[in-house]
Amino acid sequence: MPDIKLYNSAGSTCSQRVRFTLAAKELPFEKHDLNLLGGDQLKPEYLAINPNGVVPTLVYDGITVTDSSVIIEFLDEMHHDVAPLVPDDPGRRAAMRSLMRYIDEVPTASIRYPSFNVAFIKSFKNMTDDEFRAIANSKPLRKEFMNTMGREGFSDDEIAQALDRLGRSMKRMNAEIEKSGGPWMLGADITLADIAIMPTIVRLDDIGLNSLWAGMPAVDTWFDNIRANPAYDATYYPGAHISERWPEVRKWYAKVA
Repeated sequence: MPDIKLYNSAGSTCSQRVRFTLAAKELPFEKHDLNLLGGDQLKPEYLAINPNGVVPTLVYDGITVTDSSVIIEFLDEMHHDVAPLVPDDPGRRAAMRSLMRYIDEVPTASIRYPSFNVAFIKSFKNMTDDEFRAIANSKPLRKEFMNTMGREGFSDDEIAQALDRLGRSMKRMNAEIEKSGGPWMLGADITLADIAIMPTIVRLDDIGLNSLWAGMPAVDTWFDNIRANPAYDATYYPGAHISERWPEVRKWYAKVA
């Protein structure tokens, strides 16, 4: 059995992709939880293994792999014989990867806006502008994102644009499931594309924005199916939902949903 270490955070959507994949393949691993609000991801010892200063990072028999999409593909390559998550057919494999690129580009990037605006912003409101800028500028990968957000959060227009992108993503997902015949995006078998979109769907539901797929029964069925997967409970253990720490997020987004 390989020696696997996962550096992650319970509430990190990208970490949740990797935990689900590890659980689906029944791979034991040593879990290192990072306190992102406390800045663990920016400490020199962590930046030495992940210079992007984000989670997750996988260390597999001494091989360091960063970026959640890369990690889950790596895990399937290493353990494709157990619960395969990548199609063997080259055409379907290409379709899966195209979906994954779209997911990373649109819904995964967009879910950060409502997540940060209500929950994580609370950590910054009591800081001075200089203190906040120092934290924002220390982020190797998210410096511009943090400076755009500022101490007061994203503007109403920025949130509206993010929700519009998320709504379009739900329509795309519903269409893909219907086109393939479901119940998954590429048909009868769950793939890495489903695992890639999963944390966005779970986060939307968690913060009270499941109305974004109202009238889309294919997404409803998909959501029921992924929650019934044995890997789901191993992924979403206590602390993995931001509403546990900030229950007011549901109330806030009820006003805009």
